[in-house]
Amino acid sequence: MRAWVILAALAASTFLYVTTETLPIGLLPQVAAGLGAPASAVGLLVTAYGLMVVVATIPLTRLTRRWPRSRLLATLLLVSAAAIALSAVAPNYATLLAGRIVTALSQAVFWAVVTPAAAALFAPALRGRAIAVLYAGSSAAALLGVPSGTWLGQQTNWRVPFLVLAVLSLTASAVIVTLMPRRPPGASDADRGAAPDPGRYRSLVGTTVVSVTAAFTAFTCVTPFLTDESGVRGSSIGPILLLRGLAGLAGAVAVGFLVNRYARHTIVGLIVLQILAFAAQYLWSGVPAIAVAAVATAGLALSGLPTALGSLVLRVAPGGTDLASAGISTAFNVGITAGALIGSRVLTGADVRNSALIATLISGVALISALAESRFARPLLPEPRQAFERLGVAVPRNDTHEVTARSA
Repeated sequence: MRAWVILAALAASTFLYVTTETLPIGLLPQVAAGLGAPASAVGLLVTAYGLMVVVATIPLTRLTRRWPRSRLLATLLLVSAAAIALSAVAPNYATLLAGRIVTALSQAVFWAVVTPAAAALFAPALRGRAIAVLYAGSSAAALLGVPSGTWLGQQTNWRVPFLVLAVLSLTASAVIVTLMPRRPPGASDADRGAAPDPGRYRSLVGTTVVSVTAAFTAFTCVTPFLTDESGVRGSSIGPILLLRGLAGLAGAVAVGFLVNRYARHTIVGLIVLQILAFAAQYLWSGVPAIAVAAVATAGLALSGLPTALGSLVLRVAPGGTDLASAGISTAFNVGITAGALIGSRVLTGADVRNSALIATLISGVALISALAESRFARPLLPEPRQAFERLGVAVPRNDTHEVTARSA
């Protein structure tokens, strides 16, 4: 029960980080009016946030990798609470931007360590489901966090939702400080790859970048696609995005039952599902029912990917799972940025329907990368000294070179 309570706090943390990152989009007019800033500058609050996560994730993870996970996560959430509170009371745009940057720095490390930290709470047989619960929090952010935060800001003031998120961050930190075991780094088998393989890991990073790029190429254009190509009324966009969010939440949970035994196959299946969804959007864009179903299916595939990727990284990480997770987190954010840029270029053209075709083609490249993963396999043999020490055999320093990997 203690482990599940801690996991709930970690899932709530993923919820608050994703909500915090994207909430300015929903409150753009209110923030712009309140600070006297142009709408384009408020939009940059999200772009700068994502860019900071991409740049800082790996360096900051290296810098903090010797911290015990409980202390590190609690510290990150305390920093997040303070930075979000600063954003909420910001008297001007510069202060708000500073608060956003500090929050992004804490998020950069958080995404690197939260998956192995959650996995370490449970036996290997339960880790897939635990990771699914963890990432269900981030899926719920799109479904509930941003819409409810936007509504609250519209009913009161744009600062109120940020204050609520700061309190949530402070509460999650208190749970972690109180309940999470204080293990030294490397104490859990979840801190190292179960079957380390640098080749498969690099392939996984590449697959992540390409598949997420495809997903966000289409998602960036989803509203004009539905209204201009499918004839959907503007008033229906909200319910359709809600349906997409529900499908995504279901996908994240369902994948949790598969990844322990079929992680690689699950990733391949999700990418195939993504291809089918985008192809259906392109081929039957004029049929609203099919277009809406395809948008929801694409949401399911995208939300299932982090769970499957997180589980597989715990196996093939060539070193510490925190740095490996940092690499996947960076790849995910690179894909988001690249997809948004491609989608934006499509929007400047004459036919927004092409976004679905481009997403289909990019997803095809991701599928080839996922299927070819085994060809990149370069499994690591255990270090000779490390292997002997695990068996309880002491190896003198000056004799290490005599111990071969094969004998180990």
